[in-house]
Amino acid sequence: MKRPLVVFLVLAFGLSWAAALPLWFGGGLGSPLMQPLGALMMFTPSVGVLGVWALSRTPFREWARHTGLTLGERKGRTIAMVLAAWLGVPVLTFLSLWISAAVGLVSLDLSGLSLFGAGLRANGVQPPVDLSTLAIVQILIAAVAGPVLNAIPALGEEWGWRGWLAPRLVATNGVFAGLLMSGAVWGLWHAPLTLLGYNYPRLGSWAALAFIGFCMLAGVLLGWLRLRTGSVWPAVVAHASLNAVAGVALLLGDAAAPPNEVLAGITGVMGWVVLALLCAVLLRFFPVRPQQPTQQPAPRPAPAESEPAT
Repeated sequence: MKRPLVVFLVLAFGLSWAAALPLWFGGGLGSPLMQPLGALMMFTPSVGVLGVWALSRTPFREWARHTGLTLGERKGRTIAMVLAAWLGVPVLTFLSLWISAAVGLVSLDLSGLSLFGAGLRANGVQPPVDLSTLAIVQILIAAVAGPVLNAIPALGEEWGWRGWLAPRLVATNGVFAGLLMSGAVWGLWHAPLTLLGYNYPRLGSWAALAFIGFCMLAGVLLGWLRLRTGSVWPAVVAHASLNAVAGVALLLGDAAAPPNEVLAGITGVMGWVVLALLCAVLLRFFPVRPQQPTQQPAPRPAPAESEPAT
């Protein structure tokens, strides 16, 4: 049935554009409203899920189970995947940066931390003499506390993309195609910001296309977590962690030759390669099965009329 999908997409996309319009009419990504409006956008996919739920007439407890708000049937596996996402995303992020440096796509300044210091000065903070301690503390905070601090807005997205949309597309298109499609929709949804150059400022409006590529691969990984556990929470933690550490990792670059975010790091081309290899391994050796989407309950049959006595 296409009506729930239409309702979900209209609400998620329409409200995201409505939230971002003030940026288009004043200030762009440099507007002081960027952070609050960006956070507000992250809740629009959940509004889409609530819109579909209003159509379905499904009891909310059952709806929550079908859309992954519970821990799934195997709670131990879900908790293990939450921890794996919590620890694994920072490892994946810094691994992508290290490989980028190893192949010459980025120049790191681990001794002087010049780009990290430049970032502090740009925010009006005088860098301390010993930048290394501050950098380590910031990385640890991003890796350890980031998933907690970002969990609520990440849930705002993930309940829509992985909680409701991904299982539905997988059920009708197969695991790999369905996850790629859900990731493409996720990437396209970012257009109100990526058309302004978000994440890839060198590309301008072409950043929208580049980010769709990243989201397709990241969407396969997050979707695999969702289908593997029957829960949205591992994907929430992974998404929250990614938002916390991706930008911090690039601050290890050299201010004299700043990282090209199109090529280096987890969101760059090298990160795409790392994500593609990881997703191939997971889907090959730890396959997942489609989950049937929530259906509207069938109407109850009218009570049969009693037969006349004979």
